[in-house]
Amino acid sequence: LMIKLQGSIPRSIGVAVSGGVDSMSVLHFLSRNHDVTAYCFDHGTEFGSEALAFVERYCLDNCIPLQRGHITSERPDGISREEHWRNERYNWLKTFDQTIVLGHHLDDCVETYIWSSLHGTPKVIPMIRNNVLRPFLTTRKQELIDWCVRKNVPWIEDKSNDNTDYTRNYIRKELMPHALQVNPGLHKVVKKIVEKRT
Repeated sequence: LMIKLQGSIPRSIGVAVSGGVDSMSVLHFLSRNHDVTAYCFDHGTEFGSEALAFVERYCLDNCIPLQRGHITSERPDGISREEHWRNERYNWLKTFDQTIVLGHHLDDCVETYIWSSLHGTPKVIPMIRNNVLRPFLTTRKQELIDWCVRKNVPWIEDKSNDNTDYTRNYIRKELMPHALQVNPGLHKVVKKIVEKRT
């Protein structure tokens, strides 16, 4: 396992940070050789203010500039909470001129592939969307965890990640073990798709 960058990234970049292990590992990994600004979005959940406070402390301790965002509109009818949060977050990120790196990884791509396949349109997470860049799509989540452990990078766990009422959590916790029983090489399959599209 190893952290692998897909493509090149600017010297001065933003990193979207939630306080979780994925984004904290990416923030630390990139801050070694790049000028980074952290971007933290509060989704208005009970965990949101705790996560923002955690990221604020980390950025202050490590002299990393921080941009803060928050939900600005009510959730429209017919839109799930997850989709509303995602729309608000991306709408906020695209207001900045800077390239902003997200910590999506190969495990996220596999989950997206399964979810989209069940809806009849199999796809993987794109590397680029507007000013958002995802250069870690071929890196496994475990490598990001290992990085934080080896480098003593702190992170916090969002308790809502255990709530399978959210589609992403249901796929991760309930469907993924069965999918890997059917095809233990699923991550290799999806990695090849990612590499062809980047």
